[in-house]
Amino acid sequence: MAEFDIGKHCNIESCNQKDFLPFVCDSCSGVFCLEHRSRDSHCCPEVSVKREVSGSGASTSYPCTFDNCKGRELLPVICPECQKHFCLAHRHQDDHKCEKMETPRPRMAATQELVQKIVESKKNAPKTKGRKGAKNSSTAAKVALMKLKLHASGDKGLPQTERTYFQVFLPKGAPSSTLPMFFSSKWSVGKVVDFAASQASLKNSNNMLTAMKLRLCHPETGEALKMDASLQSLLSLPDLPLYNGGNVILEYLDSESSGVEDVAAYIPPS
Repeated sequence: MAEFDIGKHCNIESCNQKDFLPFVCDSCSGVFCLEHRSRDSHCCPEVSVKREVSGSGASTSYPCTFDNCKGRELLPVICPECQKHFCLAHRHQDDHKCEKMETPRPRMAATQELVQKIVESKKNAPKTKGRKGAKNSSTAAKVALMKLKLHASGDKGLPQTERTYFQVFLPKGAPSSTLPMFFSSKWSVGKVVDFAASQASLKNSNNMLTAMKLRLCHPETGEALKMDASLQSLLSLPDLPLYNGGNVILEYLDSESSGVEDVAAYIPPS
C-alpha cells in the first residue's frame, strides 16, 4: 500500500517539525508549525521592514525635491503647477524655481516699467530734496520703531538681532486696518506673508492656482514685492528701501496685478 506524503515541515531550521496542517504566513509566505505560526515567533522579515519604516517616521515618505535640499515633511506639500513634493521653505513657485511658472504678462511688464521710471525720476531729483525725503522716512521709521517694539506681535523665539518691525496695513475689508508685527530679517517675503496672514487670521490661498494671491506691497510705490526676496535685501536697497519700523501693505491681488494702485487708500499721507 502506497504511503501518502501529507503535511509540510516548519521553515524554522531548529524546529523542522512536520505538521499535517501547516500554517502559511500571509506576510512572508513561509510555512510554519502551530508553535511558530505567529509573525513574532518566526521573526517575520516583512514585519521587521514595516516596523523599521514606521519607526523612522512618516516624514521619510515626503522628501523635498528641490536641488540639494534635505528637508522632509510629515504631510505632502505638492506644488499645484509642477506636481512635485517640496518642504515648507520651498513650497512657493518662486522658492523652488517652478518649471511651470508663468512669464510676466504684458500688463504686468508695463506696470513694472512705470514703477522703474518712478524710481529713476527719484534718482534724478535734486540731491538736497532726495536726501531730505530719505532722511525724513528714515527718521520717522526710527521713531515708529520704538513704539512698535512695545506692541508688535511675532515669533518670540526670534533673536533680537534678527527682528524686523513693520506696521502692516491689512487688506480692505479686514476686521482691523493695521497690526504691528515683527519678522526675521532672514525670512523670504513669501514666509512673511504666510506668518502675517496667520497672525491677522486672514484667508491664505496662495497655493491655489485660481485664487486671489495675498501679496506684500511697497508702502510708497504699491509694487508687490518678489516672494523669494529676503527682508534683509529689501532693507538694504539703495533706492526706496523698506525701513525697520516702517510700513508695508498686505493685499489680495489677482494674477494680472503687480501691486496696489492707490497707496493712499491704505496709508493716508502724513
